[in-house]
Amino acid sequence: MDSPSNMAACAAVGMVAAADTDVVTGSVAAADETTATAAAAEANAAATDAAATGAAEANAGATSAGATDAATPEDAETAPTAKGHVAVLIPCYNEELTVGEVIDDFRRVLPGASIYVYDNNSSDRTAQVAREHGAQVRFEPRQGKGVTVRQMFRDIEADCYLLVDGDSTYPADAAPALINPILAGEADMTVGDRLSNGSYAQENQRPFHDFGNNLVRWLIRLMYGYAFHDVMTGYRAFSRVFVRCLPVVSRGFQLECEISIHAVDKGWRIKEVPIDYRDRPAGSVSKLSTVSDGVRVLMAIGSLFKDYLPFKFFSLMAAVFVALGLAAGIPVVAEFAQTGYVSKVPSAILAVGLVFCGALAFSTGCILDTVAKATRKRWELDVYRAEDEMRRRQR
Repeated sequence: MDSPSNMAACAAVGMVAAADTDVVTGSVAAADETTATAAAAEANAAATDAAATGAAEANAGATSAGATDAATPEDAETAPTAKGHVAVLIPCYNEELTVGEVIDDFRRVLPGASIYVYDNNSSDRTAQVAREHGAQVRFEPRQGKGVTVRQMFRDIEADCYLLVDGDSTYPADAAPALINPILAGEADMTVGDRLSNGSYAQENQRPFHDFGNNLVRWLIRLMYGYAFHDVMTGYRAFSRVFVRCLPVVSRGFQLECEISIHAVDKGWRIKEVPIDYRDRPAGSVSKLSTVSDGVRVLMAIGSLFKDYLPFKFFSLMAAVFVALGLAAGIPVVAEFAQTGYVSKVPSAILAVGLVFCGALAFSTGCILDTVAKATRKRWELDVYRAEDEMRRRQR
């Protein structure tokens, strides 16, 4: 028989073995449970990835479908083109006969663009026709093309702005050639050139307009050294940064001249694109007065010349005053050299006054040139801010 001590030892060994078995069994069970949990987690992750992939594909399909459907007026405001959102701006005043055709043409050529028509107090059905053809119609009560375009630039957000008249004289088929350099970052302003290929000379029925265009071109080349082929065209495209840094102050048809001079003075990248011009259809009447609007354009050129290049402007004035003073004073000086007397006292006073005005004009030019340079530096900083805003918007 086993002794009590042996029996106690065997019981202790049995208890230890049972405990070890329970521990091993619990460890195995815990390991199995951990393995099962890991497997379930992997399954859930795989399901989540599959769902995300499916959602991404669905979103991509929805985005593609949205880009296709954006040609409708409701979705056009956010419709992107291949490289950015294009806004077609059509300022109108009594263009009932032609605005519908213009909208349809640009809708066909630029199906993803937003088309805006701003009715500038028209007395006909311009707004109604534009709305029927799917454009986004707004009203500008202050009269004038410059005022209307300025409000368009304030209201509308886009990556590229295409400005065109509502008189159906500019071809919509040329729109891609105008907007592509803007969207590609190759130009800040593109200009629809009507004059290089001779189409304007053939179609235009107003002979003094050719003279006015040539005069404005000559003045800008003389003042700024830049030879535009067509300054007064109303068919242009602009980058977002250009529009955000363009101070439009003109109220009427001086707008095109102001934009052209601003682009040259500030060193923007300009590209001219030849286009085929066609005259207004029968029944459509031009709102441009050859004489009165021509005078306003010339006055605008002089005012912008004074604002942008004050040293050159006032130096020219100083040269004129000094030349007149010399013309009046040389006989007085010659008489004094011969006789020692001045008998032409009024001429002497006039000569001194003119030379003094010349000196005053030159001093004014020097002061204002410093102010203009400081303004240009601030403007450059505004351009940097506008470019940063555009990059953030694109991201």
